[in-house]
This record gives sequence, structure tokens and C-alpha cells, in this order.
Amino acid sequence: MSKDTTKAILLETGKQIFLERGYNHTGIETVLQAAGVPKGSFYYYFKSKEDFGLQVLDRFAADIAARFASCLDNPNLRPLERLRCYFEEVCARLEAQECRNGCLVGNLSQEMADQSEAFRQRLEAIFKEWRERYAGCLKAAQEAGELSPDLDVHELAEFCLSSWQGAILRAKAARSIQPIRAFITTLFGTLLRPPAAGMVAVENEAVSE
Repeated sequence: MSKDTTKAILLETGKQIFLERGYNHTGIETVLQAAGVPKGSFYYYFKSKEDFGLQVLDRFAADIAARFASCLDNPNLRPLERLRCYFEEVCARLEAQECRNGCLVGNLSQEMADQSEAFRQRLEAIFKEWRERYAGCLKAAQEAGELSPDLDVHELAEFCLSSWQGAILRAKAARSIQPIRAFITTLFGTLLRPPAAGMVAVENEAVSE
């Protein structure tokens, strides 16, 4: 195998094992055995276990970025449909896994944010990236008339992110997607609703004046 292939296999293997066992309960030897990589190879690719863990985290974030792109950048869907597409896709994936693994960023936030400043900073940076992706989609929804212009899209994005992570955590504990379904139903059925017709008329009148 090429060097890049070997490193990719180690990162993907680490991602799967971290999801199943967590960071602290995963030894380097376990990763090497599962990846079928010689023991002496690890420190050729990574300076330490922490360096390995941070690169695994980056790999997971890249996977999520690709899922964001497939839904949130889809020109064939309206803005709120794009956001719902993303949540529904993750819901289906977690259901197929019987809600066992959850979200690696959420998992490591609980496990590592108090143990490693490097992890805490990277985890927060990823969350901020996700929040901005949500905010961009919500802003597009406002511009399309799907969402009230009075709403602060950044605060709403923060609420979506925090509630979504909480729903995934609850689903993992309950071994059920019901908490995620409740989140999606409430978000799109109650919170993310278009402005009332009367409000739109008043705003249009104000603009014309």
C-alpha cells in the first residue's frame, strides 16, 4: 500500500473504533491490529495518540462537510428543504446503526473537552463551522420568504446545533430515533415556519413606502 493509503486506513479505522469505544478506551495497538498495519508504522504517520485523535476528528469533520454539501448546496431544493434533507439523512444513517455510535464530535466533546485543550479548541472550531452552515441556509430561507426576517439566524443556528446534538445523544441512550424524530418534527413544524401573510403584507407595504 502507498503511504497515503496506509494513513487513510489508519484514520478510518480509528474513526470507527472511537465511535464504538471512545478515545480513552482505544489503544494504538487495537487500531493497528484492526487496520492490519505493522506496529512500527504508527509513529511514522502520527506524532502521538493525541495527534492521531485530532486527525481522526478532522477526517470525521470532512465527512460531515461532504454530507452538508450534498444537501445544503442542492440547488433543486428550497432552503428549508435542504436543511431538512441533512437532518433526515443523518437520522436514517443512525437508525441503520441502531443509534449505537452517535456523533463523534459530540462524543469527544463529552469525553475530551476537559482533558485536552487541543481537542477542546478543535471541537469548538468544528461546531462553529457547522453553526455557520446552518445560519447560511437559514439566511437563504429568509431571503426566499420561507422564514420570518425578524429572526436572528445565528441564534437560531446555535439553537438548531445544540438541540440536534442533544437529540443524537438522547437517541444513543434510548437506542431509538424517537428523540431525533421529535427534534425534526418540532423544528420544521413549529419553529421554522414562514411569516404570517399579514406580516408579509405589512413588510411589503413598508418597503414600497
